[in-house]
Amino acid sequence: MAENGTEGTEFLLTGFPGQPELQRVLFWVFLVFYLLTLGGNLGIFGLIQVDTHLQTPMYFFLGHLSFLDACYSSVIVPQMLVALRSGGVSLTSGRCVAQYFLFTLCASSECFLLAVMAYDRYVAVCHPLLYVAIVTPRARWGLVSGAYAGGQLTSVIRTGSTFSLSFCKSHHLDFFFCDLPPLLKLSCTDSKAQELVIYLVSFCVITTSVTVILVSYLFIIKAILCIRSAGGRAKTFSTCGSHMTAVALFFGTLTFMYLKGNIGQALEVDKVVSVFYTVVIPMLNPVIYSLRNKEVKEALRRIFHRTKMAQGP
Repeated sequence: MAENGTEGTEFLLTGFPGQPELQRVLFWVFLVFYLLTLGGNLGIFGLIQVDTHLQTPMYFFLGHLSFLDACYSSVIVPQMLVALRSGGVSLTSGRCVAQYFLFTLCASSECFLLAVMAYDRYVAVCHPLLYVAIVTPRARWGLVSGAYAGGQLTSVIRTGSTFSLSFCKSHHLDFFFCDLPPLLKLSCTDSKAQELVIYLVSFCVITTSVTVILVSYLFIIKAILCIRSAGGRAKTFSTCGSHMTAVALFFGTLTFMYLKGNIGQALEVDKVVSVFYTVVIPMLNPVIYSLRNKEVKEALRRIFHRTKMAQGP
């Protein structure tokens, strides 16, 4: 059937076709991962809102990172669980477009937010005396708003380019959500122009964010090496270590997924990579930022202590 664009098209997401026993195992594994993701990220977001000791720019940005992780995992995983439970799920074109747009919005915004967090660490380490004057409440809201605006612009361009194609080969989408590689498989028109636009947008988002991060950390490393005491160097580096770990995981998988050659090929490999950055990384970020952070641990202890005191003897 030939359709003009996506009008009237329904997509059947096959998810992870295979043995029912394997699908049941995957269902429970991904359900546990999703619950941990929501609990961890929303827990950090709420903790930052209620604990006055965490009302600093660094934790302000971390709160928004947790919010984005919870959102973009929620755009994907519940539908994945339905597909695993029922052997597939049908999406109207509107729902597919909405999912693609929201996922791209969250992922692109996170790219820019990670760059903002690197800049924040650069100011804190390299210009500590001017930190409060530079990263003011107005400045931090401006930086976060810029990250969300950049993500929205990216999402509009990518979504418009992708769904300007006609999908007529099949309505079976061999994936667990509406993403670029499987959608290109279904296109019955020449998609080279759209792929070029999407590639350039993805390239600009990733390279711009990574450049800001690398430049920031080059200055940070230079400043750390100038610290005379080993304890001071270790303390300063520890404040950046969690962010560096999150950056490496997130951008490593995104680069492989969207900047590799032969977009739309080897969908089984793409599925594994997509599971990693839609399910695993959002679950790991709270662990990366909380277990290695004394201030977060202290905030949790204060919350538990206040809760215990409020309950009484």
